[in-house]
Amino acid sequence: MDPLKTNEGNDTFTQENKFRKTTTAQGATKPSNAFVGASWCALIIGMASYCIGLFNAGAMLLNEKGYYFTILLFGLFSVVSVQKSVRDRLEGIPVTDMYYGISWFTTFASVILLIIGLWNADLELSEKGFYGMSFALSLFAAIAVQKNTRDLKTFEKENPNA
Repeated sequence: MDPLKTNEGNDTFTQENKFRKTTTAQGATKPSNAFVGASWCALIIGMASYCIGLFNAGAMLLNEKGYYFTILLFGLFSVVSVQKSVRDRLEGIPVTDMYYGISWFTTFASVILLIIGLWNADLELSEKGFYGMSFALSLFAAIAVQKNTRDLKTFEKENPNA
């Protein structure tokens, strides 16, 4: 007997979703100072490494540097938008399907554009890896910073004397 096809399984799933929404909207926990600090450090290190690499890339033309810098900004904005729309949906805040889809599309587009740019770039393989890894670190850290910022705001709103 398949447990996913029983009514009991569907009731449990519905109850879990209700529980998730109430615990997210009420009783938010404050992220630790260590996690907040680590998230900000990762974001600064990732962005600074990427930008310093661009600044020191002597063989790269200025328009190429601009392309890669724009891709970084585009990616950072996109992942923050995805994080916000996913979180809003989990908390029951309405998010249109169009905005949700565009957020995901732009995130994937930024990654694909970076991959295409690096694939066709006249760079050493180690440089390509450096840009890819610092880009990935920056995107992940931006998500963590956005999550921490939102968690802190929710915590402060629910616990004004804390």
